[in-house]
Amino acid sequence: MKIPFVTFLPMERELDSEIRSAFDRVFTQSWYIDGVEDKAFDKAFAEYCHADYCVGVGNGLDALMLSLKALGVKEGDEVIVPSNTYIATALAVTYVGATPVFVEPDIRTFNIDPKRIEAAITEKTKAIIPVHLYGQACDMDPIMAVARKHHLWVVEDCAQAHGATYKGQKVGTFGDAAGFSFYPGKNLGALGDAGAVVTNNKDLADMVRALGNYGSDYKYHHIYKGNNSRLDELQAALLLAKLPHLDRMNAERRRVAGIFTSEIKNDKVILPVVLPDCVPVWHIYGIRCKERDALEKHLNAKGIGTNKHYPTPMHLQECYRDLNIPEGALPIAEEISRTELSIPLFYGMTDEEIRYIVDAINEF
Repeated sequence: MKIPFVTFLPMERELDSEIRSAFDRVFTQSWYIDGVEDKAFDKAFAEYCHADYCVGVGNGLDALMLSLKALGVKEGDEVIVPSNTYIATALAVTYVGATPVFVEPDIRTFNIDPKRIEAAITEKTKAIIPVHLYGQACDMDPIMAVARKHHLWVVEDCAQAHGATYKGQKVGTFGDAAGFSFYPGKNLGALGDAGAVVTNNKDLADMVRALGNYGSDYKYHHIYKGNNSRLDELQAALLLAKLPHLDRMNAERRRVAGIFTSEIKNDKVILPVVLPDCVPVWHIYGIRCKERDALEKHLNAKGIGTNKHYPTPMHLQECYRDLNIPEGALPIAEEISRTELSIPLFYGMTDEEIRYIVDAINEF
């Protein structure tokens, strides 16, 4: 049996008519930037998140960068980020001139460990970026308590967690702002790059919108040194078509993850742990194994696609050599990078495929 790590075909076939209708609507209107689809999606996604404002932008990295920029984070400042995440989280900090400060995760959940944050705070610290990695919410109460104590901004990285909740509240609504990615592989994915900033602060939303539009609040009037980062009409329309199905599709991902969690029984394999107050959306189902490469080879030989998130931690990447963080300094991130293996989990998996994956892992 051949099972890809991810495929969009089951979802796209199911939503084919709605997606094509969205495309036709935009093409007929012949208006491609800052039109009715953008405004409709901003309103719909804000309501979905139970937030006051949503501002569509070009991608998830820009969503984080523009949020930091709007909050006044700048050169000379420090921003706390988890040591285990996709590099976009750190790049957003770098792009506003600040320095990312890496804090280790809870190895059970892969998310930043709130107990380690306070020790990393200095007089230069201006913000914390908790990343709801793989679709599971961070433990937000202690994170927000530390932020309030030290008067720090909180920008949630929700790139992998559309619809995830913590204590019944949607991620993206705890901090001052939140960045979402709609990269095609996300639980809510566009057909190209796309992103959004979600916030309850009108002034912040207005500033992000202006910053992403060349710093302009209206045509040819520029109040900031801005960027070009806007959600185009086509992607907004496609996202609008998919959004009403997101919770149903997330529920199916939880069903599959539940089977993996209950039926994978191999002493060599460590399964992810879900915190009691969290309802994840399982963008990624990441297991760990000391013999990760051998397990990957075993699964690939059986036709099962895999991925590794992330095989080289950020502090050991060439681009962050200037931070002078030696190997061994962040042992938990390094351990995850050596042992994490992501197995297929996508909408439309058949029970036969799920069972095949479980059996293949159990026989390793």
